[in-house]
Amino acid sequence: MPHHKRAELLEAATAFCSSFAQKKPLDEILSHFSSSSSSSSSSSSSSSPDILAYEHGLKELAPFLGREFRGRAGVRLYFETVASFLNYEDMRFADYVVDAAEDRVAVRGTATFTWVATGESWGEVFAYALKFDEGRKVTRYEIWADSGAAYLASKGQLQRLRDEKAG
Repeated sequence: MPHHKRAELLEAATAFCSSFAQKKPLDEILSHFSSSSSSSSSSSSSSSPDILAYEHGLKELAPFLGREFRGRAGVRLYFETVASFLNYEDMRFADYVVDAAEDRVAVRGTATFTWVATGESWGEVFAYALKFDEGRKVTRYEIWADSGAAYLASKGQLQRLRDEKAG
């Protein structure tokens, strides 16, 4: 596997993660996603129906969990939905793992998240799995995060649980 392909994938993943961590405008974040349509896709939604954002977790815990956000419009909706419920600070990424044969990059992130409606915050370690097309644009964006903390924060119960455990 050519070394330049690995370096290009790492550069593309780092650029995407940096734009998100730096809270760049949504259009800039979306510029890291593929815009090519798959002719074999059966979806008739917006352009690029083959791209996907998917945050793992029970869909009953938060509106952005456990559902597929497909196409460019779907990925935009995913980011808009997350932003309507969560704020984040001090986002950092490390431990990038590149699979050049499969055009994939995995990365670990950390941040402090706050559920907007309740103001409850928690520190979290999360993981991204990114799949890229030939142009080094994201076609698949999967997230594994602490859905339990998000759910408790959404109900205003996270701090109470911490207080009970500390007492």
